[in-house]
Amino acid sequence: MGGVTAASLPPILLVLGDEELLATRAVTEAVAKVRSVDPDVDVREYQAGSLTVGEIAEMLSPSLFGGRRVLVLRAGQDARKDLATALLAYAKNPDPDVQLVVLHLGGAKGKAFADGLKAAGATVVPAMKLKGHRERVAFVRDEIRRSGGKCTEDAAEALIAAVGGDLRDLAAACSQLLADTDGRIGADTVARYYRGRVEVTGFTVADATMIGDVPGALEALRWALHVGVDPVPIADALADGVRTVARVAAAGRGDPYQLASTLGMPAWKIKNAQQRARGWTPEGLVEAMRAAAECNAAVKGGADDRAYALEKAVFSVAAARRGGAR
Repeated sequence: MGGVTAASLPPILLVLGDEELLATRAVTEAVAKVRSVDPDVDVREYQAGSLTVGEIAEMLSPSLFGGRRVLVLRAGQDARKDLATALLAYAKNPDPDVQLVVLHLGGAKGKAFADGLKAAGATVVPAMKLKGHRERVAFVRDEIRRSGGKCTEDAAEALIAAVGGDLRDLAAACSQLLADTDGRIGADTVARYYRGRVEVTGFTVADATMIGDVPGALEALRWALHVGVDPVPIADALADGVRTVARVAAAGRGDPYQLASTLGMPAWKIKNAQQRARGWTPEGLVEAMRAAAECNAAVKGGADDRAYALEKAVFSVAAARRGGAR
């Protein structure tokens, strides 16, 4: 926190985006900065949707006792028109002893309010969901750098393949790796550390394939083979993934708990399969079953290149989802 002074604290902070982890972190860091200037700061949180103009005027009026205040306004996109107008008027001439932190999802709802805060000179902290794989790789590397560690690009790739793309999971995995290593993290560190998690990777490959996420499926597949998973359970998981979606799709859209006894599988598995079934046609599923069966035969029949047989199956199943029978 070196170098934080009262003058360097932005009077209005707009945390813009729908990635909860980044938004929460932005608030925590903002409060920590103010605390480093004034340990007795008064921090209050409000939901924008249920706040009245009277309440906001009271919160923003100069305090009798002096001292700093941080007002955190959550779900700023839900602020009613009169509240937004009052806040934008305040933003033109904010109180230097108050820091107003507004969280806003950044979509079309309440856009004029977010734009008005920006125009009034609010400091914007982006907290948008990370779109692509490259952004997640950068997030992992940055996460480890923030804590004084070093992480190679292929290590970040390996970590995403092992843990998945959810930022909370990735942040937790980064702090775990930092706690258990000397902070220099290469792909071999990740491979050693996650070898115990490989039993899930067959299903990771199948799940990604069934929703048509070819890059995710191939990444998980290569990772699984890299840490020494036998190709047979991966081929089985893929066949099981196709079969489960086909059975659940045929059973219709019923309640997972009611379908559990009919289909003889747990409700959570039915719920997952119902989500995976979106975008599939009956013809596509027939095609996918054929591709999974071919892959199974090749892998179990000792094909020369079992990795190739698995990759080909990922492409074929994903193509069947896109085009039905081709």
